[in-house]
Amino acid sequence: MCTSLSYKDAHDNVYFGRTLELTVDLPYQIAFFPVGHAFRSQVSGHPAMTYRAKRAFVSVTMPDRVPGPEVAVTLPDLKALEGLNDAGLTFSLLSYPNAAGAQSVAKTCAILSASDLGTWALSQFASVAEVKSALAEQPVFLVPLQILGGVESPFHYVVHDASGASAVIEFHRGKMAVYDNPVGVMTNGPQFDWHLTNLDNYTFLTNVDRSSATFGTYKAVQPDSGIATAGLPASNTSVGRFIRAVYYAQFAEKVATPDAAVLTFAHVMNNFDRPRGATIDYPSEGGGHMEVAGLDQPAGPGYATEFTSWTVLADLQRLLFFVRDYRSMNYSSFSLAELARISEPKVIALASLDKTEIDATALLRSAKAPPA
Repeated sequence: MCTSLSYKDAHDNVYFGRTLELTVDLPYQIAFFPVGHAFRSQVSGHPAMTYRAKRAFVSVTMPDRVPGPEVAVTLPDLKALEGLNDAGLTFSLLSYPNAAGAQSVAKTCAILSASDLGTWALSQFASVAEVKSALAEQPVFLVPLQILGGVESPFHYVVHDASGASAVIEFHRGKMAVYDNPVGVMTNGPQFDWHLTNLDNYTFLTNVDRSSATFGTYKAVQPDSGIATAGLPASNTSVGRFIRAVYYAQFAEKVATPDAAVLTFAHVMNNFDRPRGATIDYPSEGGGHMEVAGLDQPAGPGYATEFTSWTVLADLQRLLFFVRDYRSMNYSSFSLAELARISEPKVIALASLDKTEIDATALLRSAKAPPA
């Protein structure tokens, strides 16, 4: 359902990217929140938790209730799924169906809803270390989500910062675990530490082609390049994507300039771009999907096919946030340095971003042919 990874250029500058896959297109909103904006997080049976933004941030958000003619979505309804703040800290929400809560905390204690982890992390902290330190003191509860039909927050969460540090936040059997992430990669289940153990099975991976070998008296020679990737998992499962993401994060060319790094990283992320119909996973055959209550679901085989709803890239040094959805091959960019000058929140629909296609027919028609 989701793949996230970080990449470093030749100067160890950090870039982050992630995809989000679902079977339906949802009303995603791009939202900017300035320094000083007030947030409120409520867990039933506990006092509300309030906090003001110390950091400005831009994010991909979703309303936590179904919009409709008689249900206007307000700013507090928007929950951050992905974002970048003005210190170069990123936050990502990824599907994790095994998440489970049932924590026990005094009724007088203010609790942070897991649905608000994104706005809390992005608005309050500058580094992964700060997030980890705060989580050691701040109780966080999984809560039933109206937009998912009352399912308890089926996610885990990833933070990255401009130093290259990364951490994974998971809830399992009523306990929250915060893992340091030495590879900067995350997908979905199983638990993060399982993925690291599984990575031990891939110590043979290298990006150097071994293009010839001798068997008996026969010398076999590859007619092409690329044999080094033969050992990578081929499936789009979370386990397979984790290994592939580690490979590309490790071996993609470390280029010298930020613009070249963003371009290189965009090519890396294309390896995790899933078109509709690439795999069909019928619920009747044991497959399961994250259903969104109240939103129209497509009929037919399309209902059972996950696709890349959107992809995000972030330049953690220049504070640039790039996003594209399924309807575009081009990224729209947002400069957080520029947005941070604004003193009020701003929201636009992801679907409204310009999908301009450049028709180069006229350019070719006006070109001069070389001498015959």
